[in-house]
Amino acid sequence: MLIPALSYAQDHTEMVKKIYDHQLTQSPVYENLRYLCKEIGPRLSGSPQAAAAVEYTRQLMMDYGFDTVYLQPVMVPHWVRGQKEITRVTNSDIKGAFELNSIALGNSVGTGAEGVHAEVIEVKSIEEVNKLGKAVAGKIVFYNGEMDPTKVNTFAAYGSAVVQRAYGASEAAKNGAKAVVIRSMTNRRDDIPHTGSLVYKPLMPKIPAVAISTNDADELSKLLAKQKGLKIYMETHCEMKEDILSYNVIGEIKGSQYPEEIITVGGHLDSWDVGEGAHDDGGGCMMSIEVGRTFIEMGIQPKRTLRVVMFMNEENGLRGGTEYARVAEEKGEKHIAALESDSGSFGPMGFSSMGKEEQRKKVQGWAKYFTPYHVWSFERVGSGADISPLESQGVFLMEMEPNPQKYFNYHHTNADTFEAVDKRELELGAATMTSMIYLIDQEGI
Repeated sequence: MLIPALSYAQDHTEMVKKIYDHQLTQSPVYENLRYLCKEIGPRLSGSPQAAAAVEYTRQLMMDYGFDTVYLQPVMVPHWVRGQKEITRVTNSDIKGAFELNSIALGNSVGTGAEGVHAEVIEVKSIEEVNKLGKAVAGKIVFYNGEMDPTKVNTFAAYGSAVVQRAYGASEAAKNGAKAVVIRSMTNRRDDIPHTGSLVYKPLMPKIPAVAISTNDADELSKLLAKQKGLKIYMETHCEMKEDILSYNVIGEIKGSQYPEEIITVGGHLDSWDVGEGAHDDGGGCMMSIEVGRTFIEMGIQPKRTLRVVMFMNEENGLRGGTEYARVAEEKGEKHIAALESDSGSFGPMGFSSMGKEEQRKKVQGWAKYFTPYHVWSFERVGSGADISPLESQGVFLMEMEPNPQKYFNYHHTNADTFEAVDKRELELGAATMTSMIYLIDQEGI
């Protein structure tokens, strides 16, 4: 029996409670995430596991009774890591030769079997590299800029520090450096190296790049302060192959009153090739599918068309999000809002948004429906990466914001596994996203 949506046009408190109750008692979201992580595993773009995840999520939405489920072709990068990296200090007066916990950065070229062996020079920023200029020629540049621990919003700290990972190799290469070593992007002191994308600037030499754990970065810095001429040997076997065909996975529930108005909700299906991509972004994908499943299971007939999207290739190219927006514009589709979850599957705190001020005020006015569930933050401006290409089409953009304090303990590492996700927090996230999509659907934006 369909629940009459119009009876909740003025006050949605009862419906929001029903959505939360349903998620906290009957949701399969945790088991769905377990399957994605444990049965399929890491899902780097272009890999067989990424292809398996496409088929799994397509079948899942079909089984749940979405009106339409289809694949949107997109060509994606096909980067492969190859055999395990070696990063070794070779001539420490204090410790002799010893290994550093390292991982190649995504999109990096490899050294090949000959490796790179050179003196190390430490910097804290790209600006410092450019000041040193040709003094870095022939050396391995060690970027040791930390995420600012005083920034309570860890994503802000990440955003300030990550430029050295993204662009540090090209900036060092233009001054003649042979390779770069990057401090991992986390405030935590541990032995786990974090991968992530680098971007090679056009017309500049491509040099190898690895990240090392924060403990090793601290140790390397101490040794460099005591010894001139410290050297590192690096060996990596990663390479970029030809682009390969993959897909965004799209499921739709047709709107009953305004079917031409589209509300998109999604996450990115790809992940790095280490860990299981549980927080980044398996949980976001499974919670997004839950939005559609909950509407169907509870008999909620949307006014507008709901579109659940599993974006491919956020991690090292953003090809899926870019292609989705391109096709939407080409077809003249009318997206009114898009919501993404790509900040982990910890307890939900609120939503950031980007759009007209009156739209943001309207969403902030809905905070009363969420505060009983300890979801309270609606002020921050921002949105997710995969939906950001829709901004130029005037789409109201949102991202769910979980508690950010632990995310960078797991981000882009082998620790990002199913076991790192709490079942109740995942269910609360799914309920929060579903409730927001319900309100946008019923009230418009």
